[in-house]
Amino acid sequence: MPLLARSVQAPLHIHVRRGAVADLGRLLADGRISAGGDVAVVVGPGLGERVVELIRPSLQSADVFTTTGGTLDAALELAAKLRARPYDAVVGIGGGTTVDTAKYAANRWGLPMISVATSLANDGIGSPVASLINDGVKGSYGVHIPFGVIVDLDFVETGPDRVNRGGIGDAISNISALADWELAREMRGEPVDGLAASLARMGAEAVLTMPGDLDDDAFVTVLAEALIASGLAMAVSGSSRPASGGCHEIMHAVDALFPGTASHGELAGLGALFCTFLRGDERRFAQMSDCLARHRLPRLPSDVGLTDAQFAEAVAFAPRTRPDRYTILEHLAMTPDEISRKLASYVAAVAAR
Repeated sequence: MPLLARSVQAPLHIHVRRGAVADLGRLLADGRISAGGDVAVVVGPGLGERVVELIRPSLQSADVFTTTGGTLDAALELAAKLRARPYDAVVGIGGGTTVDTAKYAANRWGLPMISVATSLANDGIGSPVASLINDGVKGSYGVHIPFGVIVDLDFVETGPDRVNRGGIGDAISNISALADWELAREMRGEPVDGLAASLARMGAEAVLTMPGDLDDDAFVTVLAEALIASGLAMAVSGSSRPASGGCHEIMHAVDALFPGTASHGELAGLGALFCTFLRGDERRFAQMSDCLARHRLPRLPSDVGLTDAQFAEAVAFAPRTRPDRYTILEHLAMTPDEISRKLASYVAAVAAR
């Protein structure tokens, strides 16, 4: 019999709305995840007291653990604590660092993990990847995709504005990542998963053209769903390929050479804009540049505190961060002098918009 369909991992439940954290007990029960509330709730130090106050009425049997640092050691320490008693699930509530720590710890024991995002910094909220620091270097670790993804718009609204804006940059960077994937197919015969590409593209296109801003629930909902779809795209393809190309190579290079420069999403958006310029795609460059400017996101190295020389150094180093990946950076194989000349033209092009 011919294969007529395929099965893919995906969250059983997705909720993007206000009041989700306060309603967590009912959501877990209705979703057949935990009827009695016997779950391990993982929070970061900044949200702990507020979260506990909201969830206690509906999750009286829950144990609450606080984690910090976003390191592999912290995730292993949390995993050890999860052996204290049987849990129906692990619920990570917070930003990307907290959620990724909970993902990894839950994965160690095969426990269902529920991602409850209180910010929209990047597409990790619904992805099968945990980004953790090990020996001072951030690495990506494969984990099971969350069984449920919940975004509480009340928390997003009151969260750090800059953090949430970073998610916009990460979402639209998929457009550049997908162009790199298509380039790899053309030049090296690399297979492109059409379903994964469609998921990654739809969310990115929606954020790119959606009116409104972070004070608009409709826009925030589209952004949240775009980031979740990006995570699903990675699960479908079995890699980060649909959401990570030259844009993320530059981001990882900046993180390695100049740590603490800017957030994941801010650097991904900047890297995507530069890579789009390198492709000579004027229409996409204009769209992306206007979107980043509209949402007050970085477009120039100086916007993230880097000199042009430092950014050029990061671009030269970028291919080393993903040696197996073929992007516009590997395709052009620019010398340091060529990078500097391209960057000068790029800066002028951004200034002209």
